[in-house]
Amino acid sequence: MTDAAGTAGRPIALVLRHDSAIGLGNLGPTLEAHGYEVRFLDAPNEDVTAVDPLAPDLIVVLGGDEGVYQADEYPYLADEIELLRRRIAAEAPVFGVCLGAQLLAAALGADVYRGPRKEVGWLGVELTDAGEDSPVRHAAGVRFVQWHGDTFDLPEGVERLAGSPQYANQAFRRGDWLLAVQFHPEVDREIHEDWLAAWGDELPEYGLSVDGMRELQASCGPAAGAASAAILGEFVEGLARRGELPRAS
Repeated sequence: MTDAAGTAGRPIALVLRHDSAIGLGNLGPTLEAHGYEVRFLDAPNEDVTAVDPLAPDLIVVLGGDEGVYQADEYPYLADEIELLRRRIAAEAPVFGVCLGAQLLAAALGADVYRGPRKEVGWLGVELTDAGEDSPVRHAAGVRFVQWHGDTFDLPEGVERLAGSPQYANQAFRRGDWLLAVQFHPEVDREIHEDWLAAWGDELPEYGLSVDGMRELQASCGPAAGAASAAILGEFVEGLARRGELPRAS
């Protein structure tokens, strides 16, 4: 599936998905606008080890309920980490979101573990100086969905791009070919509704409600969607400049 060239020579973006409710959302149109043929691999149900780590032009690793430290229960997580290690060794482009960011941190040798308390809601992030000179600069002043309870130590050899009062490591990069974010740029209205249906019973613990989250999605969602497109768009444009992938037409 992943070792063939894309249709009509288009670059392939392989998306590692862990839950049907945690999809590509806002990020899909940006990939398509930049000429990618998007392919999905559902990690819990397909053989991750069958993937040639260097065949896709880009790998996108999405979120999930799993913890990186639960590889005994979810053995495909160890397979994903090994795949990512091999891509990292080759400096092959990769973009990680939430669990994807945590898997990248683990592949880079950092510890991943439970945080003191879940971070849930439509929340902003604070950029570092490096973040202001990176694709994550488009997150400035924007509120994104946060819905996670795990965090990670910052790996060696990366730049920290953003943090929040509760979780210091919200985004990092290595060079211009690896970008990872803890917050959720992919969440569009459909994904948001899926999450409210699946996990809305958690919200009162964080002073939130389903109706309140819907109001926040209506007010914050458009800006988050635009910022998400800008973050991923700038990242893949950087790949184009280094000769990895074509620019958007």
